[in-house]
Amino acid sequence: MRFLLALILIAPAFAQQPDQPPKPDEKPAQAPAKTDDKAPQTPPKADDKAAQAPAPAEQKSEAKAESPTPSTEQWLSGNMDFGYRWLTDVRGNFQEYRSVVNLGEGPKLLGLDFTIQDPKKRLFDRLDLRAYGWGGDPYNTAHITARKMGVYEFSFDYRNVAYFNYVPSFANPLAPAGFNEQAFDIHRRNASFNLDLRPGKRIIPYLAFERNSGYGHGIDTWVQDANDEFAVPTLLRDTTNNVRGGVRFELNRFHVTLEQGGTTFKDDDQSYWNGVNFGDRTTPVLGHTEVLYGLSQAYGIRGTSIYSKVLATANVNDYMNFYGQFLFSEPKTDVHFTDLAYGNFAALSSLLFYSGQQNLGTGAANQPHTSGTLGWQGRLGRRLRFMDSWMTDRYHDAASPLLTQQLFLNATTAAPKTFNALDYTQRVNYNQNQIDVMFDLTSRLTLRGGYRRVWGDATVLSGQLSQTGNLVSGELSRNVGLAGLTFRPSEKLSVNLDYEGASSDRIYFRTSLNDYHKARARARYQLNSALSFQANFQVLNNQNPASDIRYDFESRDNSLAVYWTPAAGKRITVMGEYDRSTLSSNISYLGLFLSPATSSYQDRAHTATSAIDVPLPGLARAKLTIGGSLFVSSGTRPSRYYQPLARLSLPLQKHVYWNTEWKWYGFGEQFYLFEGFRTHVFVTGLRVTR
Repeated sequence: MRFLLALILIAPAFAQQPDQPPKPDEKPAQAPAKTDDKAPQTPPKADDKAAQAPAPAEQKSEAKAESPTPSTEQWLSGNMDFGYRWLTDVRGNFQEYRSVVNLGEGPKLLGLDFTIQDPKKRLFDRLDLRAYGWGGDPYNTAHITARKMGVYEFSFDYRNVAYFNYVPSFANPLAPAGFNEQAFDIHRRNASFNLDLRPGKRIIPYLAFERNSGYGHGIDTWVQDANDEFAVPTLLRDTTNNVRGGVRFELNRFHVTLEQGGTTFKDDDQSYWNGVNFGDRTTPVLGHTEVLYGLSQAYGIRGTSIYSKVLATANVNDYMNFYGQFLFSEPKTDVHFTDLAYGNFAALSSLLFYSGQQNLGTGAANQPHTSGTLGWQGRLGRRLRFMDSWMTDRYHDAASPLLTQQLFLNATTAAPKTFNALDYTQRVNYNQNQIDVMFDLTSRLTLRGGYRRVWGDATVLSGQLSQTGNLVSGELSRNVGLAGLTFRPSEKLSVNLDYEGASSDRIYFRTSLNDYHKARARARYQLNSALSFQANFQVLNNQNPASDIRYDFESRDNSLAVYWTPAAGKRITVMGEYDRSTLSSNISYLGLFLSPATSSYQDRAHTATSAIDVPLPGLARAKLTIGGSLFVSSGTRPSRYYQPLARLSLPLQKHVYWNTEWKWYGFGEQFYLFEGFRTHVFVTGLRVTR
């Protein structure tokens, strides 16, 4: 980020205006001197025109003597918000607060948005700078865009996400005691650079670099022969670099993009333990208590890939367009794994008790990946339009892992080493073809219809309980019907309806889309210039009636929004949204001792958000905002979440505002009372504009 800060500091130096020439009355009026034709003249503001307007008799001579130098008022514009955040003591579960809200105290750069324009067009014509959430917030961004017309366009984007997940009841077999055995406290950072040369021309070379990285720590489980799971600390670190470059050919009716790129990937994970850890099992195994005294485990993964992409579009005439894309990549991966543990363990398959084990694993994989898309769209007359698209995605994985294991019966005796070598090939093929037809029945009503066919096959590694060997195969076959309409009876009302119904012959997973119906309706009504309504409805119903599955899933969502802005928001602004959602899921499975059972989940939720902006009488440009959000649900895991807010903005000077905000966060669960929290959050600061 030093590069970003340095660029923000030095950029204004390249955009400052030159000194003003002598005033017109310091020498006789004469024709303006020759200037750089490329330098645009920025007109003065309306207030300045009124204050400096010459007498009618003098307007002609003043116009001749007016300096051609651009005004200095517009070279820098934007705003900056900065302040300080306070929190009261977080009452309740602090880990749950961090998992849901995770806002901290201290000085904050809440937002920055500036535009710099250089009238002399030295290094750039225009420079845009944006930054949000700096100062320890869980999500912060920075963005820079620099342009010089016809020469280059450069953009830099940075995003940082602090992900904390320590929900006490998740992956916790001892809840409300115990702790989350799948917890994470990690940072993910993404930075990207993009450079286009000769933008707006027919041939545009470009170059890009992207880096995605993550680091942090957490808690994971070390599994011992399916008998016990031991929660242990884990260190996480991974990095992916992507470099790509190419050229775009922009012609009148044709477009072609040729791109070549490469990626590198590395992932280093470590788990460790030193002490006494009895794991999750609370009963002895054949009279022996399992315990973990020490663990050292490490993964090391390295990967590289080179890929090529071709993209083309063709506008043959006003009635026919074609497009296509082809992508080929071939990732190569190497894996190294070490595991050393000691304690008291049991192997039920051989009725063996041992005090330690060591595992060494290596592997390599070659994964060619090919995908392509073809499509066309045409028009017959003014009312009828066709679209046809086809895509395929083919992924193969040829791997050769080797695992060496040795058990230590006691401190001096070791069992013979065992070797497990496996050469296998995984493959996943996916294909899709879709045809859409749109007909303008009238100028206000458009009908849509279509058909989609999805098919594929896969052979992948099987699960631990598989009875078919190391590999398992499956197929996918689905037929989907599409329908919809767009209705605009007037300029004030618009309605959109979409429907999708499918029947599947074969699917991959028990919970995959099988026989489903999906519908969505959207409507918007503008009563007048100040009042508008928006309504949305969507439903998804999916069923798998197979006797060993009996999966029944349904999700509904209904929402209504109201926006009221009388006098273009100069007096009062009101926004209100309400959402009602339901979810139901039932599926059969085999429980303990292979006895049939049903897993059922139900959720019924209400979500509401509102905000009212009121100008304060007697204080120009002062504004008070009150509102908030709430979430209330019932069903399998009922919960409540409230977030009221109040915000005040007061002008101190023409370009300086004092902003202060209060929010209250409250969360609770009926069946997990120990996860509730509540706290007050205060933010105060200044907003500076130019």
